[in-house]
Amino acid sequence: MTDNYDSRPATLFHSQRVGELMIAMIKEMLDRSHCHDRSKCESPEVEVFNEFTPKLKDATYGSDEYKGFLEGMGEGLAHHYAHNSHHPEWHPRGVNGMTLVDIVEMLSDWKAATERSDTGDLRTSMEIQKERFGMSDQLVDILFNTAAHFGWFKPNPCPCGYSTECYIHCGDGHADGKCPPWERGADYSRATSEHKENK
Repeated sequence: MTDNYDSRPATLFHSQRVGELMIAMIKEMLDRSHCHDRSKCESPEVEVFNEFTPKLKDATYGSDEYKGFLEGMGEGLAHHYAHNSHHPEWHPRGVNGMTLVDIVEMLSDWKAATERSDTGDLRTSMEIQKERFGMSDQLVDILFNTAAHFGWFKPNPCPCGYSTECYIHCGDGHADGKCPPWERGADYSRATSEHKENK
């Protein structure tokens, strides 16, 4: 019987089923993409964000000044966290209580937030968030990989001197693959003549 077995119908059924399950998640992400942060447009949030959004724009993310503004936002910010599950504060267990859909929206939110400030940098933001929310190295690596995949990082000069388009903090090495991967957070001063020979 196995000699005549055709696996293709079962494979195609499985493929279709995986697609159906993915579409369910995609639909929820699309729904969220249409209503992200809409609670900021109504009381008690809108009054607070009207006052503090310009201040936050000019403050360095993670600085004492920035943290002070967040504290000053009081009830408005607390209401926002309580009504938007893409914030770890919404969940009793923080990031560990989030779904993949929550996390995708959270990462997109971080990226868009860095674009609202002249000093915004997603790499820096993600490192701060890692400490702030106690995220595991594995999750942070996945977030870095995702951001790199979509080209969300500003290019950094590579320490081996080969390219200025190397996203060295993402663990993927050069975008063109001509140098070995560089681990996020590693000591990049370890460039060698061997790497420079790739130029």
